[in-house]
Amino acid sequence: MTTTTLIPAATPPAPRPGRLTRALLLCGIVAGPLFVLAFLVDGALRDDYDPLRHPISSLSLGERGWTQTVNFLVYGALTLAFAVGARRVLRPGRAATWGPLLIGVWAISLIAAGAFTTDPVSGYPPGTPDLPAGYSTSGALHDAAALIGFPALVAATFVLTRRFAGQRRRGWAAWSALIGLVFLTGFVVASLGFAQAAALVDLAGLYQRLTVGTGLLWLTLLAVDLRNRGGRPDSLS
Repeated sequence: MTTTTLIPAATPPAPRPGRLTRALLLCGIVAGPLFVLAFLVDGALRDDYDPLRHPISSLSLGERGWTQTVNFLVYGALTLAFAVGARRVLRPGRAATWGPLLIGVWAISLIAAGAFTTDPVSGYPPGTPDLPAGYSTSGALHDAAALIGFPALVAATFVLTRRFAGQRRRGWAAWSALIGLVFLTGFVVASLGFAQAAALVDLAGLYQRLTVGTGLLWLTLLAVDLRNRGGRPDSLS
């Protein structure tokens, strides 16, 4: 009597993203560091500009304001490309639509921030009142973009938290949820500071930079993770 032993077939490796998808994800890896480096250097070189007090958007004012305008536009375009790449990698599966969509909304809000210049706030540029931002049409549209974009990124962190939890990737799930809470809190605190809340105004710029840096770090690491993991299904940890 002959006994036949069945050897299970090896599980094929997860497909790697194609060249175009990898290029789109690379946009997400470089976007955040480039944006942060640009506004840190520009802010350090501006006379009378206080990074601890003044918002990033105020760098778009004055003779050299075009530098921050370009920074907004380039960052937004790169992040929008990343959102497309993330969609290609995440589908099908949980958060495959809403995660990239919300990241795309965040990206478009930064493009709008570049298209519509903010109003002076907290005494910058020199000679402007030490008051909250005014209500020019451009400034109002700039603020409206922030009021849409920041919550969209918060929502993206929580949407992807569910995906990571479903994958049993507990570290990424906890990290994403924490980033969402920190980002939301920082946005509220910084906004109150720019509205001239006495206890917050002098460090409102710092709070905003910590908030933006936190969100951009999450996006950068997410892009790295998606590029490395490729098309692995949700069942994998």
